[in-house]
Amino acid sequence: MKYEGKRSIEVPGVTHGQTPIPMGARKGNFIFSSGIAGKDPQTDTLPEDAQSQARFAFQNMRTLVEAGGGTVNDIVRVTVFLKDGSLRPIVNPPWLEMFPDPEDRPARHAQIVDLPGGMQIQLEVIAVLGD
Repeated sequence: MKYEGKRSIEVPGVTHGQTPIPMGARKGNFIFSSGIAGKDPQTDTLPEDAQSQARFAFQNMRTLVEAGGGTVNDIVRVTVFLKDGSLRPIVNPPWLEMFPDPEDRPARHAQIVDLPGGMQIQLEVIAVLGD
């Protein structure tokens, strides 16, 4: 999916259900996401296990930023929402895969929230494209 200058950005195959909001938005060289769920983009369904949700959430985050014309190198902040604190360790494997260089990672903050509908993890991202 190529960025075509419109504000709304979507992740093909991943929806917010009946809620009429985009997955993210681009204005100038900034990308801001809505909540990025760990849904499987092939089925638009949420896996039951937290590890799969984390893997899909990071995959969907990458897809969103790339659909907006950026790369993971443009990501400057990731907020991780977790159903409970015991899930913190599941975030690190996809995080380290996406951002392997300890000298070149975005800021990250985790919050414990009451996520709906079987969701155990959700991401929000801010990206700044270009230098």
